[in-house]
Amino acid sequence: MGESRSVSVDFQVACEVDSIPMKAEVHAWLEQAFQAGARNTSRQCEVAVRIVGKEESRKLNKQFRQQDEATNVLAFPAGSPDGMTGLPEDEIRALGDLVICGPLVEAEAEEQGKSPASHWGHLLVHGMLHLLGYDHQTSSQAAEMETMEKQLLADRGFEDPYRVR
Repeated sequence: MGESRSVSVDFQVACEVDSIPMKAEVHAWLEQAFQAGARNTSRQCEVAVRIVGKEESRKLNKQFRQQDEATNVLAFPAGSPDGMTGLPEDEIRALGDLVICGPLVEAEAEEQGKSPASHWGHLLVHGMLHLLGYDHQTSSQAAEMETMEKQLLADRGFEDPYRVR
């Protein structure tokens, strides 16, 4: 009998920000996004989430995206979400890493008139969907991803993260 889909989380905090959610809340957001967005897998997966300051975010964004500024979330997929061929069924698959800039999340939430909790949730969902192979390079990809994000936030009682205030 195969295991149900689930996510384990390696949670690292490398900055001091008041609004950082507890590990259990981070796990709940990632699990919800995994359940909604995982394609063709029943395998248990692991995700590393690292909360960083602006300087570490800027360095990583410059190194991997050639953009010399901090960014709210970076997703580093471990490989193709469907690339599980050859792994034993009971093997936990590393899905990838999320790096979230805590100070930027708080600043954006305030600028956008959102609660920090809803913005953290949105960025965790957004990053997890990237790890699962979703993207927003084309308008159809963006529409699919945004629809999922809106629904996942609504399911937890939060407003549309793309609504302009």
